[in-house]
Amino acid sequence: MKIDVQELLRQYAAGTRNFHRANLIGVDLRGVDLRAADLSGANLIGANLSTANLTDANLSRADLSRADLKRAHLNQTNLREANLNGADLSRANLARANLSAANLSRANLNEANLTGAQMPDGKFYQIPE
Repeated sequence: MKIDVQELLRQYAAGTRNFHRANLIGVDLRGVDLRAADLSGANLIGANLSTANLTDANLSRADLSRADLKRAHLNQTNLREANLNGADLSRANLARANLSAANLSRANLNEANLTGAQMPDGKFYQIPE
């Protein structure tokens, strides 16, 4: 489904949450609020989602390769089987996120909060004591 940023935000404001398989390559969604949005299977290659609020969103099987997710709010977000190859997740909040079977190759997780997140191997991240 091809959709531009203005239409996505208009529909979200009107209560729509289903953006399954949306084509959003390279879009600028800096700082937007997309809590609980269904972006499963979406194409977000190279998208700028820095500081966006994606709490409780469904990004399972989404392609977020090379996406900018710096300081994004991804707590309790479903990222199962997502492609995060080369994504910048520095300082992102991934607390209790589901990253099982996600591709984190070359992803930048510097200073990311992974407390309670389910990692690609299925194990839950715990802060070392």
